[in-house]
Amino acid sequence: MSVITKAVIPAAGLGTRFLPATKAMPKEMLPVVDKPAIQYVVEEAVEAGLDDVLVIIGRNKNALANHFDRVTELEHTLEQKGDAAKLERVMHSSSLADIHFVRQGDPKGLGHAVLRARKHIGDEPFAVLLGDDLIDARDDLLTPMLDECVGHGLTVIALMEVDSSQIHLYGCAAVEPTGTPDVVKVTQLVEKPAAADAPSNLAIIGRYVLQPEIFDILEETPPGKGGEIQLTDALQVLAQEGKVLGVVFRGRRYDTGDRLDYIKSTVQLALDRDDLGAELRPWIKQLAAGIDA
Repeated sequence: MSVITKAVIPAAGLGTRFLPATKAMPKEMLPVVDKPAIQYVVEEAVEAGLDDVLVIIGRNKNALANHFDRVTELEHTLEQKGDAAKLERVMHSSSLADIHFVRQGDPKGLGHAVLRARKHIGDEPFAVLLGDDLIDARDDLLTPMLDECVGHGLTVIALMEVDSSQIHLYGCAAVEPTGTPDVVKVTQLVEKPAAADAPSNLAIIGRYVLQPEIFDILEETPPGKGGEIQLTDALQVLAQEGKVLGVVFRGRRYDTGDRLDYIKSTVQLALDRDDLGAELRPWIKQLAAGIDA
């Protein structure tokens, strides 16, 4: 199998959890410290060798395309001011990758969004990265997933152990060992099960490396939970045929799809920054000391 170079980022959601902030701004453009969330995801894709990125957008998502485009007036102003550091950061986002955009149209769920990528992807494997999940740049997840896909010719999904009380928020996988550490064979997938019905505590997180056969399955997949076409339901078809592997991720992941987790993610990433952490840590300690009072 040839090297995988294409990534799909679904970004057509309405972001209702963050209203009114997302009334006019896509949730993917909400800043995490000083970069929009989607830029972290694109950078992760590029770092793994995926330099052809298709973003699935909805209405009022023009800010996404604008962010990855050049702003010559701003570049000129920064250049005139001699602010090389900011100029470099601004130009970085416009030269990251070959980025394309297509509209989802009807908001019919994640499976439908992935299906909209069919013409761009063609007949080759590709990665799907969800913008709500940020993977720490120091913890590589995509590379081992891509390696497993290329090595075995199978679909690969990312899994992470979660507390059983949280499993109802995720798709959940039943698995068997393969003999390779943190690589498992997926035998069953269930979308957002109750804790009592969950086959394990392994949750599907927002990274997938899919074989193109997924498109034919999605074409036939009826609406599932929430009345939407669920990617998990299509993957279940492949799992029943023994065509899905899971890579268990044990690194740092930041969930920006929930307001509280978004705040936690921003604070944690800021603490880890060389330019912010040193001043932020004593302030947080001081804040924490006075919370009870």
